[in-house]
Amino acid sequence: MTPEEKYMHRAVELARLGAGRVSPNPMVGAVIVHHDKIIGEGFHQEYGKAHAEVNAVNSVFAAFADAEARLKESVIYVTLEPCSHYGKTPPCAHLIIRHGIPKVVIGSPDPFDQVNGKGIQQLRNAGITVEENVLRKECDFLNRRFFTRLKKQRPYIILKWAETADHFFAPNNGSQQWISSAAARILTHRWRAEEDAILVGKNTALIDNPQLNVREWRGRNPKRIVIDRHLALPPGLHLFDQSQQTIIFNSVKTETHNAVKYLELEDFDRYLPQMIAYQLYIMDIQSIIVEGGAKTLDLFIKANLWDEARIFTGPQYWGEGIPAPQITGNVKDDLRVGPDRLRTVFREY
Repeated sequence: MTPEEKYMHRAVELARLGAGRVSPNPMVGAVIVHHDKIIGEGFHQEYGKAHAEVNAVNSVFAAFADAEARLKESVIYVTLEPCSHYGKTPPCAHLIIRHGIPKVVIGSPDPFDQVNGKGIQQLRNAGITVEENVLRKECDFLNRRFFTRLKKQRPYIILKWAETADHFFAPNNGSQQWISSAAARILTHRWRAEEDAILVGKNTALIDNPQLNVREWRGRNPKRIVIDRHLALPPGLHLFDQSQQTIIFNSVKTETHNAVKYLELEDFDRYLPQMIAYQLYIMDIQSIIVEGGAKTLDLFIKANLWDEARIFTGPQYWGEGIPAPQITGNVKDDLRVGPDRLRTVFREY
Protein backbone atom coordinates (compact mmCIF):
# COMPACT_ATOMS: atom_id res chain seq x y z
CA MET A 1 0.00 0.00 0.00
CA THR A 2 1.41 3.39 -1.03
CA PRO A 3 1.45 6.33 1.43
CA GLU A 4 -1.33 7.96 -0.60
CA GLU A 5 -3.45 4.81 -0.31
CA LYS A 6 -2.72 4.51 3.41
CA TYR A 7 -3.96 8.01 4.19
CA MET A 8 -6.95 7.67 1.87
CA HIS A 9 -7.84 4.40 3.58
CA ARG A 10 -7.93 6.29 6.87
CA ALA A 11 -10.17 8.94 5.26
CA VAL A 12 -12.58 6.19 4.16
CA GLU A 13 -12.66 4.83 7.72
CA LEU A 14 -13.55 8.29 9.01
CA ALA A 15 -16.21 8.82 6.34
CA ARG A 16 -18.04 5.65 7.39
CA LEU A 17 -18.64 7.19 10.81
CA GLY A 18 -21.26 9.42 9.18
CA ALA A 19 -23.41 6.47 8.07
CA GLY A 20 -27.08 7.07 8.80
CA ARG A 21 -26.63 10.73 9.73
CA VAL A 22 -25.66 12.68 6.60
CA SER A 23 -28.17 11.62 3.92
CA PRO A 24 -28.99 12.94 1.38
CA ASN A 25 -25.42 14.23 1.48
CA PRO A 26 -22.52 11.86 0.78
CA MET A 27 -20.29 10.37 3.46
CA VAL A 28 -16.92 12.13 3.34
CA GLY A 29 -13.70 11.79 5.32
CA ALA A 30 -10.62 14.02 5.31
CA VAL A 31 -7.07 13.58 6.61
CA ILE A 32 -4.39 16.30 6.75
CA VAL A 33 -0.77 15.13 6.58
CA HIS A 34 2.26 17.27 7.42
CA HIS A 35 5.68 15.79 6.58
CA ASP A 36 4.30 12.22 6.61
CA LYS A 37 2.46 12.69 9.91
CA ILE A 38 -1.31 13.04 10.36
CA ILE A 39 -2.01 16.36 12.06
CA GLY A 40 -5.76 16.64 11.44
CA GLU A 41 -8.80 14.50 10.73
CA GLY A 42 -12.47 15.07 10.14
CA PHE A 43 -15.62 13.65 8.62
CA HIS A 44 -19.07 14.90 7.68
CA GLN A 45 -20.96 14.18 10.89
CA GLU A 46 -24.50 15.37 10.24
CA TYR A 47 -26.59 16.68 7.34
CA GLY A 48 -26.54 20.47 7.18
CA LYS A 49 -23.46 20.79 9.37
CA ALA A 50 -19.74 21.23 8.69
CA HIS A 51 -18.17 19.14 5.95
CA ALA A 52 -15.22 16.81 6.43
CA GLU A 53 -12.62 19.32 5.23
CA VAL A 54 -13.85 21.97 7.67
CA ASN A 55 -13.69 19.56 10.59
CA ALA A 56 -10.21 18.40 9.59
CA VAL A 57 -8.86 21.96 9.32
CA ASN A 58 -10.48 22.92 12.63
CA SER A 59 -8.82 19.92 14.29
CA VAL A 60 -5.42 21.25 13.20
CA PHE A 61 -6.16 24.68 14.69
CA ALA A 62 -7.29 23.02 17.91
CA ALA A 63 -4.05 21.05 18.22
CA PHE A 64 -1.30 23.42 17.00
CA ALA A 65 -0.43 27.03 17.74
CA ASP A 66 1.31 27.25 14.34
CA ALA A 67 -1.60 25.64 12.47
CA GLU A 68 -1.62 28.16 9.63
CA ALA A 69 2.04 27.56 8.85
CA ARG A 70 1.62 23.78 9.04
CA LEU A 71 -1.35 23.81 6.66
CA LYS A 72 0.77 25.63 4.07
CA GLU A 73 3.13 22.62 4.08
CA SER A 74 0.48 19.86 4.19
CA VAL A 75 -1.47 17.51 1.98
CA ILE A 76 -5.20 16.98 2.50
CA TYR A 77 -6.70 13.62 1.55
CA VAL A 78 -10.45 13.70 0.83
CA THR A 79 -12.66 10.77 -0.20
CA LEU A 80 -14.82 12.98 -2.45
CA GLU A 81 -14.07 16.02 -4.59
CA PRO A 82 -14.36 19.18 -2.43
CA CYS A 83 -17.54 21.13 -3.07
CA SER A 84 -17.30 24.38 -5.00
CA HIS A 85 -20.72 25.95 -4.38
CA TYR A 86 -22.62 27.59 -1.55
CA GLY A 87 -25.24 25.26 -0.09
CA LYS A 88 -25.99 24.81 3.59
CA THR A 89 -22.27 25.45 4.17
CA PRO A 90 -19.59 27.45 2.27
CA PRO A 91 -17.49 25.76 -0.44
CA CYS A 92 -14.73 23.47 0.84
CA ALA A 93 -12.56 24.23 -2.20
CA HIS A 94 -12.49 27.88 -1.06
CA LEU A 95 -11.48 26.79 2.44
CA ILE A 96 -8.51 24.80 1.10
CA ILE A 97 -7.44 27.72 -1.10
CA ARG A 98 -7.78 30.24 1.74
CA HIS A 99 -5.51 28.24 4.03
CA GLY A 100 -2.94 27.65 1.30
CA ILE A 101 -2.88 23.87 1.48
CA PRO A 102 -0.60 23.09 -1.48
CA LYS A 103 -1.79 19.60 -2.42
CA VAL A 104 -5.15 17.79 -2.44
CA VAL A 105 -5.55 14.05 -2.99
CA ILE A 106 -9.08 12.96 -3.98
CA GLY A 107 -10.74 9.56 -4.03
CA SER A 108 -13.93 10.06 -6.09
CA PRO A 109 -15.10 12.88 -8.34
CA ASP A 110 -18.44 14.35 -7.30
CA PRO A 111 -21.15 13.80 -9.98
CA PHE A 112 -23.44 16.46 -8.44
CA ASP A 113 -24.04 19.06 -11.18
CA GLN A 114 -22.98 22.02 -9.02
CA VAL A 115 -19.62 20.35 -8.28
CA ASN A 116 -18.68 17.72 -10.94
CA GLY A 117 -15.12 18.80 -11.70
CA LYS A 118 -15.63 22.42 -10.67
CA GLY A 119 -14.05 21.89 -7.26
CA ILE A 120 -10.97 20.33 -8.82
CA GLN A 121 -10.73 23.13 -11.41
CA GLN A 122 -10.97 25.82 -8.73
CA LEU A 123 -8.14 24.20 -6.80
CA ARG A 124 -5.92 23.91 -9.87
CA ASN A 125 -6.69 27.48 -10.91
CA ALA A 126 -5.38 28.55 -7.50
CA GLY A 127 -2.09 26.72 -8.14
CA ILE A 128 -2.87 23.74 -5.92
CA THR A 129 -1.64 20.30 -6.99
CA VAL A 130 -4.53 17.84 -7.30
CA GLU A 131 -4.12 14.08 -7.46
CA GLU A 132 -7.28 12.18 -8.40
CA ASN A 133 -8.71 8.65 -8.19
CA VAL A 134 -6.69 7.36 -5.24
CA LEU A 135 -8.56 4.29 -3.90
CA ARG A 136 -11.31 5.25 -6.37
CA LYS A 137 -13.04 1.88 -6.16
CA GLU A 138 -13.31 1.99 -2.37
CA CYS A 139 -14.41 5.63 -2.35
CA ASP A 140 -17.07 5.02 -5.01
CA PHE A 141 -18.38 2.03 -3.05
CA LEU A 142 -18.54 4.12 0.12
CA ASN A 143 -20.97 6.53 -1.57
CA ARG A 144 -22.90 4.08 -3.74
CA ARG A 145 -26.18 5.38 -2.26
CA PHE A 146 -25.37 9.01 -3.09
CA PHE A 147 -24.18 8.15 -6.60
CA THR A 148 -27.23 5.96 -7.33
CA ARG A 149 -29.62 8.74 -6.35
CA LEU A 150 -27.81 11.29 -8.52
CA LYS A 151 -27.24 9.10 -11.56
CA LYS A 152 -30.42 6.98 -11.59
CA GLN A 153 -32.94 9.31 -9.93
CA ARG A 154 -33.97 6.69 -7.40
CA PRO A 155 -32.86 5.44 -3.99
CA TYR A 156 -30.24 2.76 -3.53
CA ILE A 157 -32.35 -0.37 -2.97
CA ILE A 158 -31.27 -3.13 -0.58
CA LEU A 159 -33.26 -6.36 -0.42
CA LYS A 160 -33.15 -8.23 2.86
CA TRP A 161 -34.68 -11.53 3.92
CA ALA A 162 -34.11 -14.69 5.94
CA GLU A 163 -34.62 -18.19 4.61
CA THR A 164 -34.33 -21.72 5.96
CA ALA A 165 -31.55 -24.12 4.97
CA ASP A 166 -34.00 -25.66 2.47
CA HIS A 167 -34.86 -22.19 1.07
CA PHE A 168 -38.27 -21.42 2.55
CA PHE A 169 -39.24 -17.87 3.43
CA ALA A 170 -42.33 -18.25 5.62
CA PRO A 171 -44.88 -20.88 6.69
CA ASN A 172 -47.77 -21.69 4.34
CA ASN A 173 -50.41 -21.01 6.98
CA GLY A 174 -49.74 -17.27 7.30
CA SER A 175 -48.29 -17.54 10.80
CA GLN A 176 -45.18 -15.75 12.05
CA GLN A 177 -42.11 -17.90 12.58
CA TRP A 178 -38.59 -16.59 13.17
CA ILE A 179 -35.80 -17.95 10.99
CA SER A 180 -32.83 -15.72 11.81
CA SER A 181 -31.06 -15.60 15.18
CA ALA A 182 -30.85 -12.85 17.81
CA ALA A 183 -27.41 -11.88 16.45
CA ALA A 184 -28.86 -11.47 12.97
CA ARG A 185 -31.69 -9.30 14.32
CA ILE A 186 -29.25 -6.98 16.08
CA LEU A 187 -27.27 -6.61 12.85
CA THR A 188 -30.53 -5.90 10.99
CA HIS A 189 -31.32 -3.07 13.42
CA ARG A 190 -27.87 -1.62 12.81
CA TRP A 191 -28.55 -1.70 9.08
CA ARG A 192 -31.85 0.09 9.61
CA ALA A 193 -30.03 2.89 11.43
CA GLU A 194 -27.75 3.33 8.40
CA GLU A 195 -30.47 3.66 5.74
CA ASP A 196 -33.15 6.27 5.13
CA ALA A 197 -36.20 4.02 4.91
CA ILE A 198 -37.51 0.48 5.23
CA LEU A 199 -40.34 -0.97 3.13
CA VAL A 200 -42.76 -3.84 3.70
CA GLY A 201 -45.93 -5.05 2.05
CA LYS A 202 -49.42 -5.29 3.53
CA ASN A 203 -49.22 -9.00 4.43
CA THR A 204 -45.96 -8.59 6.33
CA ALA A 205 -47.40 -5.62 8.20
CA LEU A 206 -50.50 -7.63 9.11
CA ILE A 207 -48.87 -10.95 10.07
CA ASP A 208 -45.73 -9.67 11.80
CA ASN A 209 -47.03 -6.33 13.12
CA PRO A 210 -43.44 -5.00 12.89
CA GLN A 211 -42.20 -1.82 14.54
CA LEU A 212 -39.48 -1.31 11.88
CA ASN A 213 -37.31 0.66 14.28
CA VAL A 214 -33.79 0.34 15.75
CA ARG A 215 -34.67 -0.67 19.32
CA GLU A 216 -31.76 -3.13 19.42
CA TRP A 217 -29.21 -0.61 18.12
CA ARG A 218 -28.33 2.99 18.86
CA GLY A 219 -29.21 5.28 15.97
CA ARG A 220 -32.02 7.01 14.14
CA ASN A 221 -35.18 5.19 13.13
CA PRO A 222 -35.72 4.90 9.37
CA LYS A 223 -38.85 6.14 7.67
CA ARG A 224 -41.38 3.31 7.43
CA ILE A 225 -42.83 2.60 3.98
CA VAL A 226 -45.85 0.32 3.53
CA ILE A 227 -47.66 -0.83 0.38
CA ASP A 228 -51.38 -1.13 1.22
CA ARG A 229 -53.39 -0.72 -1.98
CA HIS A 230 -56.90 -0.66 -0.48
CA LEU A 231 -55.96 0.65 2.99
CA ALA A 232 -56.95 -2.65 4.57
CA LEU A 233 -54.52 -2.55 7.49
CA PRO A 234 -56.13 -2.04 10.93
CA PRO A 235 -55.18 1.20 12.75
CA GLY A 236 -53.97 -0.64 15.87
CA LEU A 237 -50.75 -1.86 14.22
CA HIS A 238 -47.37 -0.56 15.38
CA LEU A 239 -46.97 1.14 11.99
CA PHE A 240 -49.63 3.68 12.96
CA ASP A 241 -48.28 4.51 16.43
CA GLN A 242 -46.92 7.93 15.32
CA SER A 243 -43.47 7.06 16.74
CA GLN A 244 -41.69 7.68 13.41
CA GLN A 245 -42.42 8.96 9.94
CA THR A 246 -44.52 6.45 8.01
CA ILE A 247 -45.60 6.53 4.35
CA ILE A 248 -48.50 4.39 3.12
CA PHE A 249 -48.62 3.91 -0.66
CA ASN A 250 -52.22 3.23 -1.67
CA SER A 251 -54.84 3.71 -4.39
CA VAL A 252 -57.39 5.59 -2.26
CA LYS A 253 -56.16 8.92 -0.92
CA THR A 254 -53.35 11.40 -0.31
CA GLU A 255 -53.41 12.99 3.11
CA THR A 256 -51.34 13.36 6.27
CA HIS A 257 -52.14 12.41 9.85
CA ASN A 258 -49.26 13.73 11.94
CA ALA A 259 -46.34 11.32 11.31
CA VAL A 260 -48.34 9.07 8.97
CA LYS A 261 -48.62 10.16 5.34
CA TYR A 262 -50.90 8.46 2.80
CA LEU A 263 -49.73 8.74 -0.82
CA GLU A 264 -52.07 7.70 -3.62
CA LEU A 265 -50.58 6.05 -6.69
CA GLU A 266 -52.62 6.06 -9.87
CA ASP A 267 -51.72 2.61 -11.19
CA PHE A 268 -50.90 -0.37 -8.98
CA ASP A 269 -50.94 -2.85 -11.86
CA ARG A 270 -48.04 -1.49 -13.90
CA TYR A 271 -44.63 -0.18 -12.89
CA LEU A 272 -45.47 -0.12 -9.18
CA PRO A 273 -41.88 -0.49 -7.88
CA GLN A 274 -40.67 2.12 -10.35
CA MET A 275 -43.34 4.59 -9.20
CA ILE A 276 -42.52 3.96 -5.56
CA ALA A 277 -38.79 4.43 -6.22
CA TYR A 278 -39.42 7.72 -8.02
CA GLN A 279 -41.68 9.05 -5.27
CA LEU A 280 -39.03 8.24 -2.69
CA TYR A 281 -36.38 9.92 -4.85
CA ILE A 282 -38.28 13.22 -4.97
CA MET A 283 -38.71 12.97 -1.19
CA ASP A 284 -34.89 12.95 -0.78
CA ILE A 285 -34.84 9.33 0.39
CA GLN A 286 -31.43 8.12 -0.68
CA SER A 287 -31.56 4.47 0.39
CA ILE A 288 -34.16 1.90 1.32
CA ILE A 289 -34.24 -1.64 2.69
CA VAL A 290 -37.02 -3.84 1.30
CA GLU A 291 -37.72 -6.39 4.06
CA GLY A 292 -40.67 -8.25 2.64
CA GLY A 293 -42.78 -10.16 2.30
CA ALA A 294 -42.01 -12.55 -0.48
CA LYS A 295 -44.41 -10.92 -2.96
CA THR A 296 -43.01 -7.46 -2.30
CA LEU A 297 -39.43 -8.66 -2.70
CA ASP A 298 -40.36 -10.45 -5.94
CA LEU A 299 -41.97 -7.25 -7.20
CA PHE A 300 -38.61 -5.45 -7.06
CA ILE A 301 -36.64 -8.48 -8.28
CA LYS A 302 -38.84 -8.97 -11.35
CA ALA A 303 -38.55 -5.25 -12.13
CA ASN A 304 -34.74 -5.63 -11.86
CA LEU A 305 -34.95 -2.71 -9.44
CA TRP A 306 -32.43 -3.49 -6.72
CA ASP A 307 -28.75 -2.94 -6.04
CA GLU A 308 -27.80 -5.18 -3.13
CA ALA A 309 -29.32 -8.18 -1.34
CA ARG A 310 -28.53 -9.34 2.19
CA ILE A 311 -29.71 -12.90 2.77
CA PHE A 312 -29.64 -14.73 6.09
CA THR A 313 -29.86 -18.52 5.93
CA GLY A 314 -30.79 -20.26 9.16
CA PRO A 315 -30.00 -23.87 10.10
CA GLN A 316 -33.65 -25.01 10.11
CA TYR A 317 -35.20 -27.43 7.61
CA TRP A 318 -38.95 -26.97 7.22
CA GLY A 319 -39.72 -29.27 4.32
CA GLU A 320 -42.47 -26.94 3.11
CA GLY A 321 -43.49 -23.30 3.10
CA ILE A 322 -43.43 -20.22 0.90
CA PRO A 323 -40.30 -20.41 -1.29
CA ALA A 324 -37.65 -17.76 -0.69
CA PRO A 325 -36.94 -15.23 -3.46
CA GLN A 326 -34.36 -16.16 -6.08
CA ILE A 327 -31.75 -13.75 -7.41
CA THR A 328 -28.51 -13.85 -9.35
CA GLY A 329 -25.60 -11.47 -8.91
CA ASN A 330 -22.09 -11.07 -7.60
CA VAL A 331 -21.57 -12.50 -4.12
CA LYS A 332 -19.33 -10.10 -2.21
CA ASP A 333 -19.47 -11.60 1.28
CA ASP A 334 -20.38 -14.98 2.71
CA LEU A 335 -20.00 -14.99 6.50
CA ARG A 336 -21.36 -16.41 9.72
CA VAL A 337 -23.58 -14.37 12.03
CA GLY A 338 -24.24 -16.52 15.07
CA PRO A 339 -25.75 -19.77 13.76
CA ASP A 340 -26.79 -18.10 10.49
CA ARG A 341 -25.05 -17.66 7.17
CA LEU A 342 -25.10 -14.16 5.65
CA ARG A 343 -24.58 -13.62 1.95
CA THR A 344 -24.31 -10.16 0.39
CA VAL A 345 -25.12 -10.13 -3.33
CA PHE A 346 -24.72 -7.20 -5.69
CA ARG A 347 -26.73 -6.86 -8.87
CA GLU A 348 -24.83 -7.12 -12.16
CA TYR A 349 -25.25 -4.00 -14.31
